[in-house]
Amino acid sequence: MSQQVPKKQWAQVIEKTGGPVDYKEIDVQQPGPDEVLVNIKYSGVCHTDLHAVNGDWPLPTKLPLVGGHEGAGVVVAKGDLVKDIEIGDHAGVKWINGSCLACDFCQQSDEPLCPHALLSGYTVDGTFQQYCIAKAAHVARLHKDIPLDAVAPVLCAGITVYKGLKESGARPGQTVAIVGAGGGLGSLAQQYAKAMGLKTIAIDSGEDKKKMCLEQLGSYAFVDFATSKNLVKDVQAATEDGLGPHAVILVAVNEKPFQQAAEYVRPRGTVICIGLPAGAYLRAPVFESVIKMITIRGSYVGNRKDSSEAIEFFRRGVIKAPFKVVGLSELQSVYDLMHKGQIAGRYVLDTSK
Repeated sequence: MSQQVPKKQWAQVIEKTGGPVDYKEIDVQQPGPDEVLVNIKYSGVCHTDLHAVNGDWPLPTKLPLVGGHEGAGVVVAKGDLVKDIEIGDHAGVKWINGSCLACDFCQQSDEPLCPHALLSGYTVDGTFQQYCIAKAAHVARLHKDIPLDAVAPVLCAGITVYKGLKESGARPGQTVAIVGAGGGLGSLAQQYAKAMGLKTIAIDSGEDKKKMCLEQLGSYAFVDFATSKNLVKDVQAATEDGLGPHAVILVAVNEKPFQQAAEYVRPRGTVICIGLPAGAYLRAPVFESVIKMITIRGSYVGNRKDSSEAIEFFRRGVIKAPFKVVGLSELQSVYDLMHKGQIAGRYVLDTSK
């Protein structure tokens, strides 16, 4: 079953690790029995996409590769086994493109841990193209009143930070430090935290990011890691009792913050690692970690329920992802800005340009 679908489409493709990305025409693929074909209208650009281009992670990508994993669009074709999605429905293609649904992890709603998970824009072609395939069980169901450009960043960044906040165990009224607060994930983390009744300290650098975090995103304090003489003391001093935040959400893209968080989190606090700097290691002082009973844990995207919850927060209007729209053809310039650390918020690609 399908609408009229063209044979060719525009896409951003890398032929070899390290790039460059090549904007060119490629074939439109047909969905398998349990898959849908989504006409991607908008796709967010995530730091993971740049890691995929550069081969930064110890997990090999498919080549040639169409990147992208924050795609929002319209279902235009579906396989014979797909019964719960109709042609014309709005859908989101996420990082988890599909999973086996049968292993231990899938059975306990930990689909991201499935050993056979398909990863959009990494092990299968992703959303930097006009028509993208995904397993029907895993596409996000989007109400038609949700703007597709604005929801795109929620499909990875939003779901990921929402899951991290849930994993932290922080309760309403408690304080959470967001490290990398001015970036795509950080800007959403502050809003989800506020919506969940948490108080947030933003940690990042620069006046633009400070203004955005304090005036638009709901944080009550900002610590500039570039100008702070003693980051640990400054973060602790920003909390009401001076003991530090109840949780730290690490969405930074370099290693150093991962080696500081355990020092300023409060006793019995939790450090949640989400960002994935290439080749980075965690570090924590053993004595303080034991005496303060600190928990350090990883949080990796979210399951299907986390996804629908995160999208519902957005639909209710309590989450606004700061974003800027440019054409799909301009992806390389977005990567260039990302490489220089000059992006505040999120870039979203319009696949028609």
